[in-house]
Amino acid sequence: MLTLAGLILLRQVVFWASTAGLGAKRVLIVGTGEDAAGVEKALATLGYPSMAIVGFYPVAQGNGPPSVPVDRILPNTLPLSEVVSGLGVQEVIVAVREQRGGVLPLRELIECRVSGVPVTDLAGMYERVRGEVPIESLKASWLIYGQGFAQGGLRSFVKRSFDLVVSAVMLVLTLPLMLATALAIRLESPGPVIFRQERVGRGGRPFTCLKFRSMRADAEQDGVPRWAIEGDPRVTRVGRFIRKTRIDELPQLINVLRGDMSFVGPRPERPSFVGELNKTIPYYDLRHSVKPGVTGWAQVRYSYGASVEDARKKLQFDLYYVKNHSLFLDLVVLVETVRVVLFQEGAH
Repeated sequence: MLTLAGLILLRQVVFWASTAGLGAKRVLIVGTGEDAAGVEKALATLGYPSMAIVGFYPVAQGNGPPSVPVDRILPNTLPLSEVVSGLGVQEVIVAVREQRGGVLPLRELIECRVSGVPVTDLAGMYERVRGEVPIESLKASWLIYGQGFAQGGLRSFVKRSFDLVVSAVMLVLTLPLMLATALAIRLESPGPVIFRQERVGRGGRPFTCLKFRSMRADAEQDGVPRWAIEGDPRVTRVGRFIRKTRIDELPQLINVLRGDMSFVGPRPERPSFVGELNKTIPYYDLRHSVKPGVTGWAQVRYSYGASVEDARKKLQFDLYYVKNHSLFLDLVVLVETVRVVLFQEGAH
């Protein structure tokens, strides 16, 4: 009991210290434009007390006015490395998207790096702070030379073993619920209980995805694929409930056992939508480097959406998962999925 009381007290002290900004890492932001303002806003809105911004170091990035408070812009009369040393900066965040033409003081950034001060770009900052990879600041060099994207044999074996065990257990536990759902669907409206639809899987290969039917049987009788929208009139009363509670996804456990899907991964899309999204969203194909999932990082981090812009937003979370996927992250997604289901936060 004394140990438990001590741990609780220690946790409260650490939380108070971090909230008060004590011991926070001193961060210098290079840039004064919209990206720099976005970094400050992200740290503030997410309540990131472990990073304290000491100021903004201006660089040549256009003739427009700064997007950050003028009184927080540091003079650039001194070299960046001297500013970092004089202010005790512990990390430099480069919030400049256009870096060609001598915009950045590369030599001084190298000096900061070799002296032990980490230098982070926009993609790395958003990945760490928000659990996403912003497409606007993404570069091919970051994808090629950055860490992550591990697809080793051991990781594949662990993930497949995890999928088989979890899906088998879930099938047994949810069998009564699935039978009751099938009966409710059959009694409410005519048509098949299981809805089969072609989706795009790993490597761009198509497969048949299984779901409980939540729409009328004639929802797409004209053969034209349409995004499902919130409050879609094609959804039945039973369908509305099973979508909110994610019960409609339970037949995909069979897809997991077959090996078409994983328990956790990017949600699979229809081929017609994938063709459209590949043309409009850069790096969209990267999400197909892993198996699609019954649930995913994007599903627990982003609210319901069904449009090209929503697909763009979700891709940023999917890229984070593809880059950092691990058994631990899969467990985090499963715990978050339980929260989403319990509080009925949106629907697929």
